Amino acid sequence: MRTLSRRGFLATAGMGLSWLTPVGQLLARQAEQNREPARSVILLWLAGGPSQLETFDPHPNTAIAGGTRAIETAAKGVRLAEGFEQLAGQMGSVCLLRSMVSKEGDHERGTYMMKTGYRPDPSLVHASIGAVCCHELPTGETDIPRHVSILPGQWPSRGGYLGAEFDAFQLDDPRGKLPDVASPVDLPRDRSRVLDLDVVDRAFAKGRAQVARSTLHRETVTRARTMMTSEQLRAFDISKEPAEVLAEYGDSPFGRGCLAARRLIEVGVRCVEVTLSGWDTHVNNHEIHRKLVTQLDPAFAALLRDLSRRKLLDRTVVVCAGEFGRSPKINPLGGRDHWPTGFSVALAGGGLRGGLALGETDPEGLKDPSRPIPAQDVHATIFRTLGLDPLKENTAPVTGRPVKLSEGTPIRELLT
Repeated sequence: MRTLSRRGFLATAGMGLSWLTPVGQLLARQAEQNREPARSVILLWLAGGPSQLETFDPHPNTAIAGGTRAIETAAKGVRLAEGFEQLAGQMGSVCLLRSMVSKEGDHERGTYMMKTGYRPDPSLVHASIGAVCCHELPTGETDIPRHVSILPGQWPSRGGYLGAEFDAFQLDDPRGKLPDVASPVDLPRDRSRVLDLDVVDRAFAKGRAQVARSTLHRETVTRARTMMTSEQLRAFDISKEPAEVLAEYGDSPFGRGCLAARRLIEVGVRCVEVTLSGWDTHVNNHEIHRKLVTQLDPAFAALLRDLSRRKLLDRTVVVCAGEFGRSPKINPLGGRDHWPTGFSVALAGGGLRGGLALGETDPEGLKDPSRPIPAQDVHATIFRTLGLDPLKENTAPVTGRPVKLSEGTPIRELLT
């Protein structure tokens, strides 16, 4: 038992061992303990709230489908909406959570809920999952920001009560140059400016050392200067990739963002968020989804293939989610409206069990989903794969309030 490997456990399970027996549960816990924790998270953020029916939970030949068709995938019994032909081949590594529930049907509040695992609270700003990862996991030897947001939307991930130093570093299409990482003046003048800034800093700190420390100004400048001269900056430069790899991800800003995400986690970045906006489809839902899926499908599939080829998939949790789903009923404008009860999230990598779908939604769109999964359970699951205790508490400054990493429960079926 002490030497049972993850592969050995799965082989045993394949011979008919039930997950519901005490022995099966014991083996599952042992395999989880033996597994090396993941070290990074990539969040593919679908801003606006994608329709589950046109993505990960199709109900073909029903009234709520509105003509949306489904395709078979590499995971037996798991189907995707038409248009995900590339992702379909990678579904052995993906778990679909089809019964997500939230009490937040507003874009800003829903985004906060899904990115932090908490409902908005006027007395506390919670930290996003990327900020928590950077705060809790070892720093390593990463000179560049460890929390990155590519193509950020209206509400990028923040450090919240953990501090602004854990906010995501933001950049646009990786095809362009990374801004503000090269000095605009020659080297002698640049050095002179740094010396002059040091004089100003020392003068400010005189007699107010505590205030000076609280601004984190010196630390921020030091990190910025280190980053400007770091070889790790090359991770942002996707032009170094072969043409066939660039093509595999798709010729789109989102595809290039996903490729940059893979490059960044290779050098130690803890969390990369890549945003694909435009899913708020109150009008022309089907047409807009078809266009967006042409970007999401190749990029998501290529990311999973690339991570697998480089032996990084087990060390990286990939999450594909939006703030909520879309209504089963199609409105008079051909759109779907906000729907926080019974939407979908896709999880892959990190040692999570793939090739399955959890939860079911009503094919008539009338009943609540079976096995409802709240956002906090997804957060708790991700933290567990990272080797973190979801129940660990940090203390919020000023108020001294204890805050758990998550108030959810890890999803046992995913923890192989």
